[in-house]
Amino acid sequence: MDCETYARELAQAARRASRRAAVLDTETKNEVLEAMARRLEKSAERIAAANVLDLEAGREAGLSAAMLDRLEITPRRLAAMADGLRQVAALPDPVGKTIDERVRPNGLKITRVRVPIGVIGIIYESRPNVTVDAAGLCLKSGNAVILRGGKEAIRTNRVLGEILGEALDEAGIDPAVVQVVAVADREVVNRLLKMDAEIDLIIPRGGEGLIRAVVEESTIPVIKHYKGVCHVYVAASADQEMALEIVDNAKTQRPGVCNAVETVLVDAACAREFMPRLAERLGEKGVELRGCERTRAIVPGIVPASEEDWPREYLDLILAVKVVDGVDEAVDHIARYGSGHTDAIVTRDPEEGERFLSRVDSSSVFLNCSTRFSDGGEFGLGAEIGISTDKLHARGPMGLEELTTYKWVARGEGQLRG
Repeated sequence: MDCETYARELAQAARRASRRAAVLDTETKNEVLEAMARRLEKSAERIAAANVLDLEAGREAGLSAAMLDRLEITPRRLAAMADGLRQVAALPDPVGKTIDERVRPNGLKITRVRVPIGVIGIIYESRPNVTVDAAGLCLKSGNAVILRGGKEAIRTNRVLGEILGEALDEAGIDPAVVQVVAVADREVVNRLLKMDAEIDLIIPRGGEGLIRAVVEESTIPVIKHYKGVCHVYVAASADQEMALEIVDNAKTQRPGVCNAVETVLVDAACAREFMPRLAERLGEKGVELRGCERTRAIVPGIVPASEEDWPREYLDLILAVKVVDGVDEAVDHIARYGSGHTDAIVTRDPEEGERFLSRVDSSSVFLNCSTRFSDGGEFGLGAEIGISTDKLHARGPMGLEELTTYKWVARGEGQLRG
């Protein structure tokens, strides 16, 4: 089958399935999500076998350690995927929720009600957990979804798609509610991105190159973030032990994810005390520091930072460090080099903290906590569909409500407009 035919069949099947998905009652959706979770747990060996093949192929292809980490499904991650489905099942169903209601002077009753978007295409790299997270969120929000993971995870994603489809089929629901693109040919994606008559929204997840390519090719609206250049600003008043813990967690817990910190800004008033402690702490974890001249005057052995380092998303154990003169310079630096993803301040001064929170225009801004909390699960949204740095429709971690739109409903008794 040629790419055009295959893509069109996927899209048309999803459109048909979306009409059924939109009217599923909450109890049915929750039962299917629970069934999906059980099937994942019972299929651990089947999933692991496919994942091993993808990991072996990835190593042969020279994937980075960070990419391989994203690709691997450990028993703990599989358990988290199943738990994520159960968490979504436990969340309130947004479909049918009344957002606004009013009665007009002529007696018309006007309501604004949440409804599914329809058909969503999700294009992503490496992380097979996205397959499960996205399927669960789209099902609960009444959407059909077409999932296209990277070729490096194609065996794992095929198996996950089969397992999720089996749960849908067993419940008497069209398996086309969740479809995994089963071929690696990039042309299929290019074709899907032009099918705006069938697909309502595209959500890309991955590196900046992938996302920009999707935006350039798509005739369908795209929700996106290009990269996660996240900052932590350590203010002069900061509890330095807290700041060390926060930066360590934000950089080293999972360096290959978009909410890992990439640049630390340190107030000049505390830099001489804090910088050596930071270098020692992160040096023990294998982190390479790249510092400005003022930083290197305090810690001479670190690598000089260039202008290219400040807007860079490393996704690795590399951290840019800069000394700044106060919160205003920190905010200016973030405005110039940041990506609008997640930025944090560590301070004991409430006024300074609020000043930072109000002036930094990012999708998530934090006070005295790790940037790693920028996540749908951590926000209580359940598994997230992605993070948006756009300002229209959705911003920040996207959960169930962000996968709905709304429609206006008017109920009358024969009213006519004069």
